[in-house]
Amino acid sequence: MNNSNYITVSEVNKYIKEIINDDLLLKKVYLRGEISNFKAHSRGHYYFTLKDENSRIAAVMFSFNNRNLKFVPYDGMKVLVTGKIDVYEASGAYQIYVEDMAPDGIGALYVAFEELKKKLLAEGLFDKDKKKKIRRIPRRIGIVTSPTGAAIKDILTTIKRRFPVCETILFPALVQGEEAASDIAKKIKLANEVKDIYKIDTLIVGRGGGSLEDLWPFNEEVVARAIYDSDIPVISAVGHEIDVTISDYVADLRAPTPTAAAELAVPDINTIITYLDTARSRGYTAINNILNNNYKKLNNLKNSYILTRPMSMYEIKEQKLDILIDNLNKAINKKIDNTKVRLYTCSNSYILNNPEMLYKYSSQRLEHMISKLEVLNPLNTLNRGYAIIKKDDKVLSSIKNIKKNDTLTIKLKDGEVASKIIKVGE
Repeated sequence: MNNSNYITVSEVNKYIKEIINDDLLLKKVYLRGEISNFKAHSRGHYYFTLKDENSRIAAVMFSFNNRNLKFVPYDGMKVLVTGKIDVYEASGAYQIYVEDMAPDGIGALYVAFEELKKKLLAEGLFDKDKKKKIRRIPRRIGIVTSPTGAAIKDILTTIKRRFPVCETILFPALVQGEEAASDIAKKIKLANEVKDIYKIDTLIVGRGGGSLEDLWPFNEEVVARAIYDSDIPVISAVGHEIDVTISDYVADLRAPTPTAAAELAVPDINTIITYLDTARSRGYTAINNILNNNYKKLNNLKNSYILTRPMSMYEIKEQKLDILIDNLNKAINKKIDNTKVRLYTCSNSYILNNPEMLYKYSSQRLEHMISKLEVLNPLNTLNRGYAIIKKDDKVLSSIKNIKKNDTLTIKLKDGEVASKIIKVGE
């Protein structure tokens, strides 16, 4: 056997790799399939399998390619991928090295929007009870937008027209492109850092209309969290009325356009002037009514009978006092007369003049009562030959309460006898 005919596994894999690399059709392939066995490595690389109904192929997407994705892939997701087919020599397996990826049938930006929206909603960044109130009459408004766009012009024009006494501070920011999101978030943080120095009451964050890609910085997580962390109440003003961004959900108030944001941020000075004029007119009317009522009360007091004829009050009191004194004297005299009558009656009574008759009458009543008691006295019955029988100091009235060998006490008129029962019978 000639050993020179044998080659190594590495040589076979390398040979196959060279063949595949030389194939122009495999250097740029476009595949449609479903993701399975997805794994995001700690270094940022994505490893997964791309499959259809009958076949599958291993896939890898390195971090320098997936960092620009607007969504995170997941198992079961249908995607469109672009890449090249190559061989991983260590295992001899061929795989696709993905350079770009998009959801199949739905835009990548839309997927990213929905995923971030779901994430921030779960964290509570959209909760209504966490929204801060917009100051009704602001002193100074901060604006985070492009210094050259139409949005800043619309905002400034509207504020000047509606409430010219309000001051504004522009925090110029990029509102389009890859660096826009981080720049917007940085300017929101800057506005909060100087809010106490410049007395900023409200912050408007936004830009004019554009495509979904143009507005995308306001769908970035870094902007959403900067708005949520802002101590200054934020009005989101992005695009046109039909455009809705993540910033709109997080902000304390959403305005459909930059112009509308300015209208929500400041009151209409003409409305305030009208209100103040009305309040002033009502105030004058109320004060005049109070003064007129007090003048009437004062005139009534000045013309009152008491003040115009003060002696009349004294005369009335004097007359009442005389009447009271007369009534008092009559009452005293009547009381004295009644007492004299009672005294005369007592002093001339029959009993006081004949006290022995009272004694005789009382003696007769006493003797009558004693005779009644004598009649009721049970001891008198004993004088007629009767006796009182007791058992255990209780008077007996029936033979039913007596038993054989009981000891009874028999009370006669001149003493008591103890007796023992030998027989009980009728």
